[in-house]
Amino acid sequence: MKFFLCVLGMVMIIEGVPYFGFPARMKAMLAKIHEIPESTLQKFGFVLMLLGLFLVYVGKA
Repeated sequence: MKFFLCVLGMVMIIEGVPYFGFPARMKAMLAKIHEIPESTLQKFGFVLMLLGLFLVYVGKA
């Protein structure tokens, strides 16, 4: 559980850096997301999940 909380905390830090450092750019980028088709977002999310799974596998090996 400690490891999970550490990983979750690190993810939150990494996710928060762009919002803290570049708030105007993040607003513009989030506004553009509405223009991207849902199928493209799903494919992108799937690729990110596979990449994350691969990184966890490599990190545990």
